[in-house]
Amino acid sequence: MYARFKENAEFLTIYIREAHPEDEWQMDANIQQDVCYRQPQSLPDRVAIVKDFVARFSYPIPIVIDTMADTADRMYGGWPERLYIIDTDGTIVYKGGIGPFDFHPEQVRDLLSQRFSSSQ
Repeated sequence: MYARFKENAEFLTIYIREAHPEDEWQMDANIQQDVCYRQPQSLPDRVAIVKDFVARFSYPIPIVIDTMADTADRMYGGWPERLYIIDTDGTIVYKGGIGPFDFHPEQVRDLLSQRFSSSQ
């Protein structure tokens, strides 16, 4: 989706905190995918996790890191994962459900397809 729409829309990932840290509630999928991190206790811990993740997985989408007070998470209810589309005037035009069970990236893809079909 990023590759398809990056010329028309700005994408941003906000790293908030670990959903399944190895020192709390580890998931088998995390172990299989080798994405096992401890829950960060400081901003430098969060920065280190993001740097490692981006480097190991060649993650192409820009990432910003939430404060240790979880400001972005509190504002957007992002934990453990959520998708938003924010229009150019700052209006939230899509607020996805909370992942993983109500996480539907195909809805974002469809909305972006509708929005940018005439410009492609």
